[in-house]
Amino acid sequence: MATLAPSIGVSCAVEVFIATALLHQEQPTRSSFTIQEILAKAEELNLNGEIRAGVSVHASQHCVANKTPNPAKHRMLYATGKHTRRLVLPGDDVHPGRTGKIFPDADELPEKYLPLLQWARDRYASSVGHGEDKVGGKTGEQSLNRLTTHLTVANGMDSPSSESRPWLGNLLRLRLAGAHLADGVDPDDHVRELREGWE
Repeated sequence: MATLAPSIGVSCAVEVFIATALLHQEQPTRSSFTIQEILAKAEELNLNGEIRAGVSVHASQHCVANKTPNPAKHRMLYATGKHTRRLVLPGDDVHPGRTGKIFPDADELPEKYLPLLQWARDRYASSVGHGEDKVGGKTGEQSLNRLTTHLTVANGMDSPSSESRPWLGNLLRLRLAGAHLADGVDPDDHVRELREGWE
C-alpha cells in the first residue's frame, strides 16, 4: 500500500495521464499497458494521498479517445484492446463526440512533471506516419519520406540521401510494410484479448 502524501489537487484525468506517460517512458518497447498497470503506477505515484475510484473510471472510459463520451470528452488515451491503453497519437480513430484535451494544461500538473508533459507533446508531434494512411490520406511513400527526413535530422546528418544509405530506405520500407494491418495493436495484447473467456 502506498504511503500517504499531502494532497496537491491533481485531477483524476491528470493522474491517469501522468501514470500512462511515465509507463511509456519507463518501458519504451511496449506499445500499450493494461488498465491495472496504469492504476498501479498511479497508486505508486500517490499524487493525492490515496487512489481514488475516479482514476479507474478515467483510465477505462473518461480519458479514452475512441470510446463514446460518458460524460467526459478527454482524448488523452487510446484503447488498443478491451483492457489496454496508451497515450493517443495523431491519426488514431477518435469518437466524434470527443473534443476534450489531449494533454493537461501545464498549470494542472505538479512542477516536477512539466518535463513529462513536454516529452508527451514531443512524442505526439514526432509520431511520424502513425495512422495517416487511413485517416490523413498520406501514402506509405510520403510517410517513408517524412520518417527518413526525421531520422536524418535526429541523427545530425545533412540530407536523407538514399544513394549514400540505401539500406536505410529498405529498412524503413520494411518497417512500414503492413503497419496499417495492426493499427497500433500490440500482438501480445491482441492474443490475450482473444483468449479471454477460455477455460
